[in-house]
Amino acid sequence: MKKIFILTGEPSGDKLASKVISQLKNSNSDIEYLSVGGENLKALGIKSLYDLKEVTYLGFTRVLLNIFKIKSKINETVEKILKFKPDVLFSVDSPDFTLRVAKEVKKKDPSIKTIHFVAPQVWVWREHRIKQLKSFLDHVLLLFPFEKKYFDKEGIQSTFTGHPLLEEQSKSKVDITQIIKDNKKIFSIYPGSRLSEINILIPVLFEFVKKMNEKHKDLFFVFHSTAEHVQLIQNLLLKEGFKNCGAISDDKIKSHILQSSMFAVAKSGTISLEICNAKIPSIIIYKMGLINYFIVKMLVKVKYANIINIAANEEIIPELLQSKCNSSNIFETVDFLLNDKTRLENQVKKTQRIINNFKSERSSQIASSVLVHYLENSQ
Repeated sequence: MKKIFILTGEPSGDKLASKVISQLKNSNSDIEYLSVGGENLKALGIKSLYDLKEVTYLGFTRVLLNIFKIKSKINETVEKILKFKPDVLFSVDSPDFTLRVAKEVKKKDPSIKTIHFVAPQVWVWREHRIKQLKSFLDHVLLLFPFEKKYFDKEGIQSTFTGHPLLEEQSKSKVDITQIIKDNKKIFSIYPGSRLSEINILIPVLFEFVKKMNEKHKDLFFVFHSTAEHVQLIQNLLLKEGFKNCGAISDDKIKSHILQSSMFAVAKSGTISLEICNAKIPSIIIYKMGLINYFIVKMLVKVKYANIINIAANEEIIPELLQSKCNSSNIFETVDFLLNDKTRLENQVKKTQRIINNFKSERSSQIASSVLVHYLENSQ
């Protein structure tokens, strides 16, 4: 029996990996799996070595403060992978963790084929990393077509798959009447999947909701979270006494809620692609510690944080980052957009033009077929 080890480092990578592995499981039943994964891989019946939160670190300062702990986790993970002896190591996103593990695994057992999904964003910063990847990666799966030239230049095998989260989803009926009451309009909020993000953004978002409630009486705010943090957000909402807010973690319900939303405020990240794919107007917010911010500012070579804006070289989706990420700015930006139907329509129209370049109807299938190719050619 062939073996695949799936290596992720945070919830978004776990979700992405599960799309590909779900496709693979449908077409190949004789593969053994083990992972470092989260709830999405667990739902496919795949065991994880440990809880994802043990390796999900955000920001340079937190990484530095936990450097010995991270190093220890990398060594432990490498050891467990080598013991499992997979034919393929399938690493997904979180390059500062997953690629360090992949490098060590390849060094100790070159027969293990290493495939990485979600290329490090070399077009944002640290382009020199590509040369290093060549020594330990057999193949890179790319979300965006413009990435391929960077890997071709270094002679690294790569395949543009498109984004699995943008594939057409089968639409099942979901009853949301227990969540949304009194026929209110749905407003989606994404405060992040990591505790450090939630701790920073939730107070800002709560103040924003209060400002919105003063002017708009027909809205119901839904906070989209993970199974790990949904109870925390629900407790915080109860503590604040909000009557028109809820928190959800179920992916099917989240998808249905998003489709039914009239607007979204989201932490910068992959979720923005899903929001755009659902044709929902939005704004992007983000905030980090000052030291981390200054380090990022020195290293990053693009003008925007959001992939849609980067690809368009234009701020199609408003970005409120760092000092601009406060409740007053968020309220004023959202309120302005909600009062300008033409602007909202233009945002959706422009995002569709960009996002269509990232789509592939067979994204998960393309990615899984690359895995199959390496499985079949492994010793």
